[in-house]
Amino acid sequence: MSAKQKIDKTFGLTNFALKNTTTVLFLTFLIVVMGTLTYISLPRENFPEVKIPKIYIGVTHPGNSPADIENLITRPIEKQLNTISNVDKISSTSIQDYATIIVEFTPDTEVEDALTKVKDAVDKAKPDLPDDLEQEPNIFELDLSEMPILNINLSGNYTQDELKHFAEYLEDEIEKIKEISKAEIRGVDEKEVSVLIDPYRLEAVNLNFNNIENAIAAENITMSGGSYKVDGIRRAVRIEGEFTDPNQLLDIVVKHEKGNIVYLRDVATVKFGYKEKTSYARLYDHPVVMVDVIKRSGENLLSATEQIGAILEHARKNVFPDDLEIVVTNDQSRRTRHMVANLENNIIFGVLLVVLVLLFFLGTRNAMFVGIAIPLSMLMSFLILGMLGVTINMVVLFALIMALGMLVDNGIVVVENVYRLMEEGMRPLEATKKGVGEVAMPIISSTATTLAAFLPLAFWPGV
Repeated sequence: MSAKQKIDKTFGLTNFALKNTTTVLFLTFLIVVMGTLTYISLPRENFPEVKIPKIYIGVTHPGNSPADIENLITRPIEKQLNTISNVDKISSTSIQDYATIIVEFTPDTEVEDALTKVKDAVDKAKPDLPDDLEQEPNIFELDLSEMPILNINLSGNYTQDELKHFAEYLEDEIEKIKEISKAEIRGVDEKEVSVLIDPYRLEAVNLNFNNIENAIAAENITMSGGSYKVDGIRRAVRIEGEFTDPNQLLDIVVKHEKGNIVYLRDVATVKFGYKEKTSYARLYDHPVVMVDVIKRSGENLLSATEQIGAILEHARKNVFPDDLEIVVTNDQSRRTRHMVANLENNIIFGVLLVVLVLLFFLGTRNAMFVGIAIPLSMLMSFLILGMLGVTINMVVLFALIMALGMLVDNGIVVVENVYRLMEEGMRPLEATKKGVGEVAMPIISSTATTLAAFLPLAFWPGV
């Protein structure tokens, strides 16, 4: 009776596998094929996508002290923000000419909903804000996926306009890649036309700044001129009136009264130059023109950087001059490649070391069983990750490497127990049933205790 009880101590999943070997072999083949294909196609990135429900509001009002900014801008906006639901914290900073307000929402709030609520609240506060605000309040979210995956620096014995031309070529080519959201050029001075008005001359002809602004806006316009019919085809007429030369502004008529004509050149001068710098790009203490490359959320980082590398290689050989220096910095794919390579090396060396060790103690067949279990389990993990839409990132790789250690330990325990029973004279089928049955629950329990140590992470507040 006692011996029979020991033999009947089996594990249900093992019994099913032994009774349906064809099904198990088919599932194994399916896991290998689908897992491999999923692993190849899984997006790879440094960190998992984290959407923080935190919205930023920036308002500029030049010429005002921090106290005025606080009373005129910060308080009216905060008053409306306090009416929003699911807000965890509101903090603000008022400095000379500028106010910053940060609205933090509860972790279960969708970022898109939070952004909409904040925009609606700011719209409600606009009647209480100063009428002379030069710009609308800037409302945005902090999106980690908007961080550049690499920077392309262009330098050499060329003018800034020439370097910008090279950068624009790269910008156009890189934005054709489906994994790329956008490419931005930095370190370039934007050109502008400045109209410098003499206030004394303006007052002498009884004009004001609005008259000048309206006159320029009325002249610098392209409009439709209707249509006409030629050879049975109706064609549209377009009247182009936009300025092509800054000096054309000088001939604008700003006042016509009683035969007296006042031109813009009578009250102002026109200057063509550069805007005030808003971005700087330097490499090794030398100014460069930089192209920031930003990846789409959830897309494959490694695939994107490989295609960018191909574009740069083609540009070096066929488009750009030989003496143009191109330096890639802040390449996020290097770290990701290193982490993925470490995982692959751990799996390969794990299989080899386990097989070699078990060859000395358990024989070739048992070593092979444990060796097969490692890559098969990893492929099953990749298949599940692909179904859940999870990318390969630092957190996932850390979890897989940690699971690799438990997987090897559990495999050795099961195989060694079955091998022991076979040495005692038990037939392979019965030894497998009994051997797995004896250690199944202890293995599950020991694995569960390891996982339980990480269970509190699921209940931590925050993102």
